[in-house]
Amino acid sequence: MRRPWSGAMPVTLTLPLGLERRPRARRRRMRRLALGALLALGAALLAAGFWLPAKAELAQHLLNRAWERTTEGDAAAKPWPWADTHPVARLTLPGGDEPMTVLAGAAGRNLAFAPTLLDGSAEPGTRGVTVIAGHRDTHFARLAMLAVGDEISLERPDGAVYAYEVTDLDVVDSAHAELRLDADESVVVLITCWPFEAVTPGGSWRYVVTARLRF
Repeated sequence: MRRPWSGAMPVTLTLPLGLERRPRARRRRMRRLALGALLALGAALLAAGFWLPAKAELAQHLLNRAWERTTEGDAAAKPWPWADTHPVARLTLPGGDEPMTVLAGAAGRNLAFAPTLLDGSAEPGTRGVTVIAGHRDTHFARLAMLAVGDEISLERPDGAVYAYEVTDLDVVDSAHAELRLDADESVVVLITCWPFEAVTPGGSWRYVVTARLRF
């Protein structure tokens, strides 16, 4: 008498051809998507790398055109149609390739494009204190290289150019220090954030360059 078979019968499942290929096709599709995302990211970063210098160059071109119109008598020449500022001077620092246009009004939107003249400060070449602010990592990065005795110059729209000699280099806490705008002589004060190598923006420390008119 035969005993009943107690073992499990081997069963072989044969999947349809389409089902066998799905995991591989899905993996290939995911790889293509990942590759496409990396290529798109690389293209975006590359475009941003070209766009920022192009934007800065375009801004300088527009500022130069506005300065030319200012020297021709347009006292409110806007560098671009929506601007609420205009050129007031040209600043030249030692080692600079060309003069920098100085805009009216020390607001953040203006500082992004150029050094700015503090409202209420004196016009270049006149008695009083001319205060110009700029970002430490762009227009005023060269302040870190200035030394006492160096010469800086300011050009006014009427063509007059004034030379100033650097007399003081200071680091001050703007939360406590006061900046006086009255003086019996023509003084230029250049201000930027400090320290120059700081990773994060902000803080109350300022680097202050004081220069007096040369006769």
